[in-house]
Amino acid sequence: MDWTVLGGLAAGLVLATVTAPVGVSGAVFLLPVQLSVFGVPSPAVTPTNLLFNVVAGPGALWRYRRDGALHGDLARRLVLGTLPGVVVGATVRVFALPGPDVFRLLISVLLLPLGVWLCLRALTPAHRLPLPSGELPPRTLTGLALAVGVIGGVYGIGGGSLLGPILVGRGLPVARVAPAALAATFATSLVGAAAYALLSLMSSGDVAPDWWLGFACGTGGLMGGYLGARLQPRLPERALRLLLGALAAGLGAVYAAQALN
Repeated sequence: MDWTVLGGLAAGLVLATVTAPVGVSGAVFLLPVQLSVFGVPSPAVTPTNLLFNVVAGPGALWRYRRDGALHGDLARRLVLGTLPGVVVGATVRVFALPGPDVFRLLISVLLLPLGVWLCLRALTPAHRLPLPSGELPPRTLTGLALAVGVIGGVYGIGGGSLLGPILVGRGLPVARVAPAALAATFATSLVGAAAYALLSLMSSGDVAPDWWLGFACGTGGLMGGYLGARLQPRLPERALRLLLGALAAGLGAVYAAQALN
């Protein structure tokens, strides 16, 4: 138990510090660690990831709010779209999709090329490869958030790891996207964790989260998220885009390997 708690604390701290500056909670990278290192069973790994987001989220969000970065209607639209989606995703995960290899493959097909594309844009001078217009129509943005919420409910990733690369790929600045994506991740994770807790009462499988590990990882993520959010204003936009692209491509590669094994 002690090794698990300390290991979860360290994993959450490191991952959140690296990912919070670009609006990713770190739960996407915590998922394979939980499965391979800590041996969390499926589908309990999904609500454990959501629990991590709930505990870790306030660290980065408090810092972003203090810096004045958490404002505007982007966060509100993302939250309104992802909230109903995560409930649908949780229900699908428990009753219809206990081994979501198809979702792994779909996520890898989306994130791997998108991550490579973001890296190339970050490394290419702006005058040679201009960014597209970043504004999406409100209904399109809400629909995108709804779809991401469903995927987040299935995987326990909150949705920021998908919304961040897509919106930044559209040309929105990372400094605007990151706080909104983390806000959506926190809100959907809170609702998703509650949904899994209720669904665990109606299922005989491993549906409830690993509470000790979730809180340990989340406590590390709480500290790491604050540090990462504080670090963000000191990083240039190009470096943030490169980091986000590398994270998206790496995650896509990991999920592709898992889906094909």
